[in-house]
Amino acid sequence: MVFLGYGKYVRADRIYALEPIEGDDRGDGQRTRVWVEGMDEPLVASRTERTILADMGEAVALAQALRRNKKNQMSLDV
Repeated sequence: MVFLGYGKYVRADRIYALEPIEGDDRGDGQRTRVWVEGMDEPLVASRTERTILADMGEAVALAQALRRNKKNQMSLDV
């Protein structure tokens, strides 16, 4: 899960695009439009695309580690 700000969270594997908000549209904590699979309109995040990307990488790494651990546990049980 990736924190977008404003109490919003999205699964990292559902995010397919990040669009920095620039110019007059940026303000009041609006930093990035986050395009999420299954949603017609982007969510507005109060975080920059860089911090979201960093969190996405951490979320993916954690998910992979959990899958590996689960797989290893299953092989030990057999």
